[in-house]
Amino acid sequence: MLTEPWTRLDQSGKSISRALSVKFTERIPVRLEPLLLFQERCPDRRSSFVGRMNVFSTKPWFAFSPMLLKILIALAALIVGFVIFVATRPSDFRVTRSITVAAPASIVFAQVNDLHNYHLWNPFGKADPAMKVAFDGPRSGRDASLSWSGNSQVGVGRMTIAESRPNEHIRMLLDFIKPFPSTANAEFTFKPEGDRTAVTWSMYGTHTFVPKMISVVMNMDKMIGGEFEKGLAEMKVISEANLQK
Repeated sequence: MLTEPWTRLDQSGKSISRALSVKFTERIPVRLEPLLLFQERCPDRRSSFVGRMNVFSTKPWFAFSPMLLKILIALAALIVGFVIFVATRPSDFRVTRSITVAAPASIVFAQVNDLHNYHLWNPFGKADPAMKVAFDGPRSGRDASLSWSGNSQVGVGRMTIAESRPNEHIRMLLDFIKPFPSTANAEFTFKPEGDRTAVTWSMYGTHTFVPKMISVVMNMDKMIGGEFEKGLAEMKVISEANLQK
């Protein structure tokens, strides 16, 4: 115990420096002379001084209190449980929204098949007015592609038309680079209904761990589906306006 050297001192206190130096000098890189001088001049405060000297504990730095140890174990258990919960969630996802447009399928189809029209109706392109875009391949149809780079809302990525059946179906490959890497498919179908066209916009794919973790606290169908609804509404306005020209 730290108090043992003190209990063996004689009244004059002559042994105090030697007793403490043997105990502490090689372990603690601090000067003890001021403390020793204080003890010699104020022997009536020896008990409180000794209590304060206990800060020089020989316990290892990792010796936690029982309560702190319990808290750390509980925290670790929560983290492990959350990781397991996220890992066991379904990986496949699909978001779908539809709208009916008062225009022939050919007019609506052209809005999607030509990626240069992307910024006119797609809400993701409007999230960052300063977003940089670059086109590659043919102007429209299969192999046409668009790359984008913008703020945290739109991130960085690339879309490429993989399938294009005139006035019927378009499928795009989506490669997201930022804020986290992932891939997905975007699909548009156009079904004539008299002089109208039923347009369906879908996105589907497989979530990696980070998107699965985000889906725990955010409703992905509501968030992405809401943007799809805005985009289809814009597409309807543009297509019906083009019909009047």
